[in-house]
Amino acid sequence: MKAHDGMYIGGDWRPASGQDTIAVVNPADEQVVGHVPAGTAEDVDAAVRAARAAFPGWAATPPAERAARIGALRDVLAARKDEIAETVTAELGSPLPLSQMVHAGVPVLVAGSYAELAASYSFEEKLGNSTVLLEPVGVVGAITPWNYPLHQIVAKVAPALAAGCTVVLKPAEDTPLTAQLFAEATHEAGLPPGVFNLVTGIGAVAGQALAEHEGVDLVSFTGSTAVGKQIGATAGAAVKRVALELGGKSANVILPGADLAKAVNVGVANVMSNSGQTCSAWTRMLVDAERYEEAVSLAATAVAKYVPGERVGPLVNAKQQARVRGYIEKGIEEGARLVAGGPEAPKEQGYYVSPTVFADVTPDMTIAQEEIFGPVLSILKYEDVDDALRIANGTVYGLAGAVWGADDAEAVAFARRMDTGQVDINGGRFNPLAPFGGYKQSGVGRELGPHGLSEYLQTKSLQF
Repeated sequence: MKAHDGMYIGGDWRPASGQDTIAVVNPADEQVVGHVPAGTAEDVDAAVRAARAAFPGWAATPPAERAARIGALRDVLAARKDEIAETVTAELGSPLPLSQMVHAGVPVLVAGSYAELAASYSFEEKLGNSTVLLEPVGVVGAITPWNYPLHQIVAKVAPALAAGCTVVLKPAEDTPLTAQLFAEATHEAGLPPGVFNLVTGIGAVAGQALAEHEGVDLVSFTGSTAVGKQIGATAGAAVKRVALELGGKSANVILPGADLAKAVNVGVANVMSNSGQTCSAWTRMLVDAERYEEAVSLAATAVAKYVPGERVGPLVNAKQQARVRGYIEKGIEEGARLVAGGPEAPKEQGYYVSPTVFADVTPDMTIAQEEIFGPVLSILKYEDVDDALRIANGTVYGLAGAVWGADDAEAVAFARRMDTGQVDINGGRFNPLAPFGGYKQSGVGRELGPHGLSEYLQTKSLQF
């Protein structure tokens, strides 16, 4: 893997201010695949200054021209999709087919959607005797996680650019090589110097410095709810805008009369994808009492197809592996029935966890309440539809979910009562224009589509 030994600031790669570096480890074989600089507050300050200097010019750039630059970025990402996929596989451990289809493919789709939106979006409107202007917020500090390294970058940077904002990105320290590829892509796409800037480093140093910097107008963060609360508090003290996409414990509700086999198989696939390292994963499967044991049997059969090292990759690092295995042990300790998998490591090398299914899970158990972030499915029983709703809404999270019914109308009626930001109905397909974000402690704000673009705009009214 190629790695830069500097930061991308002001349109060029600059030496880091310090000498410390971060080793990037392939979680599948535990081998070091590269090193990147560990950025400091000084590096963050330089990046923010570059972004501030570039902001007036980029904000004044006509939307059609901004759209053209984002379209060029999309084209570069598409042309380099194989290199991107191989890089994600090296630093995240994702199986190559998943890296090609999801990690490299979806960002191209999202970038393309913002190229179109930037050209068509109405940045002003008439309301009576007022003209309402939608203007860019300013400099955006984007802090992204490791689980979908390129998608999370594009989901923040593309709408910020479309809005006319400039950006400083601090990517997760586990997957910084993908971020460096993205910086190269912005350069190749012809973004003006300073419009996009990259500082690699650890969250407690570079991330904190970015969130606290007085030159940052909005902090967009994706990650854990605990860290999101800290960033929200920091931003609140400075009266600074935030967009927070945080944790989830999403329910997959299978109503009586739904196609049980399809709902269970799709549900298992959803949880196992990306080794369970997905904040919106449907980690709680809710099934009526009459068909409960059939669902458990179907899930056990389905999960057997997910072989570690083949269809399921490792977790991102040793700490995450230990954390997920601890949750599995907690599930057993609290009385859940282990149907498949378990806490034992399935491979001697790599940070793998066995794909695991629990039955007889009650709503108050730890594995039914806390985000595990691994390939672990909990199957819960409900007595009637009202009981299913109580269970589905019975966590502090509200990010995503799914409902399966005998028909769409029945499923939609249930989904309308769920306290969550996005619900798939009877296997609904991914829509890059649909707003993504959470209720309750799953976050503040939305990503993707026009709602994602609006996060990076502020409103001014002119009265005539």
